[in-house]
Amino acid sequence: MIAVISVFPALVGCSAVAVSRVPVRVEGNSLVDLKGMTLYVYDRDLQAKSTCSGQCAANWQPFVAAAEARPAGDYSIVRRDDGGRQWAYKGRPLYSCLMDREPGDRAGDAFNNLWRTAKP
Repeated sequence: MIAVISVFPALVGCSAVAVSRVPVRVEGNSLVDLKGMTLYVYDRDLQAKSTCSGQCAANWQPFVAAAEARPAGDYSIVRRDDGGRQWAYKGRPLYSCLMDREPGDRAGDAFNNLWRTAKP
C-alpha cells in the first residue's frame, strides 16, 4: 500500500495552487521514506515538538521538511529548536536511523526502549 500524496498544480480561477507532497509511504505496517528507509518516532518527544538534538539528532536524523513543504492530512511540520523543519505523523516527529543501511532495515526499532518504528 502506498500512501504518497502527489504534487501537482491545480488551477482555481486564474490562480495556481500547489498541492503538498508528503515524502512518506506505507510498507507493511511501517512508515518509510520514498527510498524505502524506515521512519521512527521517539518516546521522549512531546506532541508536535522534537526533543532530539545534538548527538541524538546525529544518530537519529530528523526527517527534514523542505521549505516549500506543506502539511497534508495526518502529516504536519514541526519547527525544531535549531530552526529546521521536520515532518511529523499525527503530531509525532519522524526520524531516520543511522544504523539502518538498506531499505527495510529496522535496527532502530525498540532501541533503548525509546525508539519505535512509525506506524500508520
